[in-house]
Amino acid sequence: MSSSTPFKMRLVHLDLKGAPPKVSYLSEVFPLFHALGANGLLIEYEDMFPYEGQLRLLRAKHAYSPSEVTEILRLARLSELEVVPLVQTFGHMEFVLKHAAFAHLREVAHFPNTLNPHEAESLALVQAMIDQILELHGDVRWLHIGCDEVYYLGEGETSKQWLQQEQNSHAKLCLSHMQAVASHVLTQHPGVTPLVWDDMLRDIPQEQLKASGVPQLVEPVLWDYGADLDVHGKIFLIGKYQECGFQRLWAASAFKGATGASQALPPVEHHIRNHELWLQVAGSGPENILQGIILTGWQRYDHFSVLCELLPVGIPSLAACLQSLVHGGFAEDVRLRVECFLGVSSLEVTDTVSEGAGSFPGSDIHALVTQVSLHLRSSVDTLLERNRFVTGWFSPYHRRRKLVHPVMVQHIQPEALSLLSRWTSLVQQLEAALQLAFYPDAIEEWLEENVLPSMQRLQGLLQDLGEAAAGQLPPTSSGWDAGQNP
Repeated sequence: MSSSTPFKMRLVHLDLKGAPPKVSYLSEVFPLFHALGANGLLIEYEDMFPYEGQLRLLRAKHAYSPSEVTEILRLARLSELEVVPLVQTFGHMEFVLKHAAFAHLREVAHFPNTLNPHEAESLALVQAMIDQILELHGDVRWLHIGCDEVYYLGEGETSKQWLQQEQNSHAKLCLSHMQAVASHVLTQHPGVTPLVWDDMLRDIPQEQLKASGVPQLVEPVLWDYGADLDVHGKIFLIGKYQECGFQRLWAASAFKGATGASQALPPVEHHIRNHELWLQVAGSGPENILQGIILTGWQRYDHFSVLCELLPVGIPSLAACLQSLVHGGFAEDVRLRVECFLGVSSLEVTDTVSEGAGSFPGSDIHALVTQVSLHLRSSVDTLLERNRFVTGWFSPYHRRRKLVHPVMVQHIQPEALSLLSRWTSLVQQLEAALQLAFYPDAIEEWLEENVLPSMQRLQGLLQDLGEAAAGQLPPTSSGWDAGQNP
């Protein structure tokens, strides 16, 4: 591997809280990740982990079994990918706190995202989650304990009373919980270092952060997914964290899932630029302070949001981003190498077809999702809103009253049927491809969000047209005899 990268560790993030891949698909992509330059995985299990005992209710319908987790870890080792598990322990706890059995541990009773740090049971809960995950993961060097976006912290009734005491603050409340969770990891699981997302630490005064003892317990992960990342601001933040006593830091970029909650296709150039800016940070900041970089690939913004880009659809972006890190930038020769490696003609979101649109695992999903995302809605919109026969002779007014000029049926129906037939065929191909990589609930959700609305509009037009045409048919017989005299 090229030595031009300043990031010794390059971890690909698997966000399993949405569209978790089948183990069989992971067996195909892990060697690809390695070949592209990754040497680790950050696995965010959420509800896909096979929790036991009182935690068993956290399991999703298709949660991995213990043997499947063991197989995932074996496959990762085969591809020389070091696994770092991630378990949320403060914010983003919806998958736990949505359950009635744990709802009493919410910071704010009405919101399931943040854990109440005052309850002893809260700490016992996350300790049990950590212990179960580390028991199954054996010899890991790091555990990511989350702690990002701890919304509404301090707004619970207990917190409000606690904060009325002069020496208490939101920062102290946050740091004390981080310290308790990290201390459990270090005392009960020697050799495992906790990682935390850094956003809750950024604005804490330097002296308070230093005095808290947290810098001796955790390694912060500085995350920024923007194409406008402030390089100088990041270097300043790194300096602040160093002065507070943090010995090692990590960076976090994004290859998908960071540009819109319902994004279906990753804007590849945005993500490449994000990595180029992180390379500038690493090249300009203190040497060897950044332990590595996590290439995040978010699958949902939170437990309740819609799916964003599916993993196979993000592979070209991931390939470009990893190769940017390996080669210290994304020059034209690197771009050509990535396109050749993936078997694609371009990394841009283009009008691809399923044939010859890639040779990587899931390339058929990538090509078909691209077709759907670029053309399904627009083709139906064009027919319903810009076809002159539809807008002029079969408007919503006509459709509600089942009125149509019979000759217009011949102008509208063939085109609508042809469009429906083409999309039905393509969606069937897509569904078959998705079944090889994902579980039924994820496929149902993605199709219902991204395909069904347009298909229902098209089917609705044809149904209304058929009913209107049936009402316009001439009577089969007439009571008037043309041979009779008046």
